Amino acid sequence: MTIDDSSIISTPTRLEGKYSGMVVCWILGLGSLVSWNSMLTIGDYYYQLFPKYHPSRVLTLVYQPFALGTMAILVYNEARINTRKRNLTGFTLFFLSTFALLVLDLATSGAGGLGNYIGICAIVVAFGVADAFVEGGMVGDLSFMCPEFIQSYLAGLAASGALTSALRLVTKAAFERASNGLRKGVVLFLAISTFFEFLCILLYAFVFPKLPIVKYYRTKAAAEGSKTVAADLAAAGIQTEATERADANAKQLERLSNKQLFFQNIDYLLDLFLIYVLTLSIFPGFLYENTGSHKLGSWYALVLIAVYNMFDLIARYIPLIEKIKLKSRKGLMIATLSRFLFIPCFYFTAKYGDQGWMIMLVSFLGLTNGYLTVCVLTVAPQGYKGPEQNALGKLLVLCLLAGLFSGVALDWLWIIGNGKF
Repeated sequence: MTIDDSSIISTPTRLEGKYSGMVVCWILGLGSLVSWNSMLTIGDYYYQLFPKYHPSRVLTLVYQPFALGTMAILVYNEARINTRKRNLTGFTLFFLSTFALLVLDLATSGAGGLGNYIGICAIVVAFGVADAFVEGGMVGDLSFMCPEFIQSYLAGLAASGALTSALRLVTKAAFERASNGLRKGVVLFLAISTFFEFLCILLYAFVFPKLPIVKYYRTKAAAEGSKTVAADLAAAGIQTEATERADANAKQLERLSNKQLFFQNIDYLLDLFLIYVLTLSIFPGFLYENTGSHKLGSWYALVLIAVYNMFDLIARYIPLIEKIKLKSRKGLMIATLSRFLFIPCFYFTAKYGDQGWMIMLVSFLGLTNGYLTVCVLTVAPQGYKGPEQNALGKLLVLCLLAGLFSGVALDWLWIIGNGKF
């Protein structure tokens, strides 16, 4: 099959595979963060093995620079990068890294020590690189498709946190009284995460590109001048002539540069940056180390992480209701800035409040994070051509990762002067 001009004149009245695509996008979103969320969720295990090394803070700080640096390089070269190879490389790296984490624990019999800690940090570096490959590639790819796809993908990202939290609570309860029970639960937990990563490789390689609705949007993007979808179209049995027509239709295929897209959408980019600066300055380091001792004991941090992830997931479905979806650029900025009121709230609640107030605050942190993320990422790409939407999606993810890194660095301010270094 070959693309011709008639194939892009009008949108088909019925695009088959939409709901299948939404399910696949949800699973791919799950796979994009399940490895990293596994690391965060077994934080109680790593605090037992490495009590002096601040695992939740250090591992996050190791992860983010490599994710951000890799993403910056990929964004700079985005117009020339094969999206299919990029995403498959990322999912494969996630699979191998999660499996390596499992093997490392089995090979060392769950021993602590600096050497093992450095090994875990090296695996976390691979997680960061894989995240940059997958998250930027997928958001860019889905930005020129129907909004439901990117919403499902973002919901899958949140679901990875909710699912890993639920699995962690189940495995902790199941093995709590067993001999070496904490480690047994972690091993089972990592094995399940490894399976999900392998599933994502199969879905992206063999199922997603062959859905009729996906073929339509990628065909349309290729006809508008996108060169990043050629391999995906080839995998679906479609040969694109967009490249050959580029010279004859130069004006038609012209697109805004990354710099132009950046300045036209600087408020959206700043929104995402600030959303994740605030979230990562509290989650997960503050929740593990700065919330004190309460009746829930060793379960307390796990419950807080689970509550955050659950409400983050719920919030990512709220924008599906058009009447309460925030689309105003000014409104999004006001909502984003107002979240910084969480900082004094968390400080005083940790110092004077009980666990009920902290759980309520964490739920609102998750709600606002998920809701605003979906609103920004679905509203921003509207009105652009396929290649521009692809590029803008990657710019948005770059700013998101920059916010994550900045938030992780600022998170250390919570423990300055409290004698925990």
